[in-house]
Amino acid sequence: MPKKLELLRDRKSMRERLIVALDVDSLEQVRTLVRTLAPEVGMFKVGKQLFTHAGPQAVRLIRELGGEIFLDLKFHDIPTTVAKASIEATRLGVKMLNVHASGSLKMMRAAVSEVRRVCRQERRARPLLLGVTVLTSLDKADLGRVGVTGDVADQVVRLALLTQQAGMDGVVASPREVAVIRQACGRRFVIVTPGIRPASGRPDDQRRVMTPSEAMRAGVDYIVVGRPIVQARDPIAAAREIVAEMEGSN
Repeated sequence: MPKKLELLRDRKSMRERLIVALDVDSLEQVRTLVRTLAPEVGMFKVGKQLFTHAGPQAVRLIRELGGEIFLDLKFHDIPTTVAKASIEATRLGVKMLNVHASGSLKMMRAAVSEVRRVCRQERRARPLLLGVTVLTSLDKADLGRVGVTGDVADQVVRLALLTQQAGMDGVVASPREVAVIRQACGRRFVIVTPGIRPASGRPDDQRRVMTPSEAMRAGVDYIVVGRPIVQARDPIAAAREIVAEMEGSN
């Protein structure tokens, strides 16, 4: 990760390190949530549900309303296709995007190379490029069913090292594996963690979860929270509660 990005990360407030997942199915919901939460959080995640519903329009709307975007589409295809998709995501002005690390070293290198080229030629800000390791909904038994042997942490580290070798900025991983990723990849490697639930929340379909304070103590850079904020009666209060939990980790 560039030194400038590392310095900015070190100075970030806990609020800036909170990403809200906009897993909703209408642009009106997006408009309401972004207007409400933009002063309270650092970024908004656009995933497959919202992007399939509204496409780039959702990203443009969030930007128009002053929000930053983590485009969570987890690209996984042949190298050329992923590289081209990453270029278009970059042109949308997102701050962060991801690909599946299991797509191969060649695939990730192609994405890194093409994004850097386009940013240089078109004078664009380069987004953070992340590799998805093992989804937080999976456990050892799930991996075994698709032929991945060993512990979840072993697979996460294997993919994190591959991501780093490809020249990407960091990974998306469960907070449970932060310590082993840090040991393997170092402090400058960005770690974004879903599977975060407030102390009073439910795990839903996530399995390897932590509270916000536990995640920050573990050493994550950004946490992603969706339903506990988006579905709350008072999203502002819910976001502030999570930021307070993050600050309580110090």
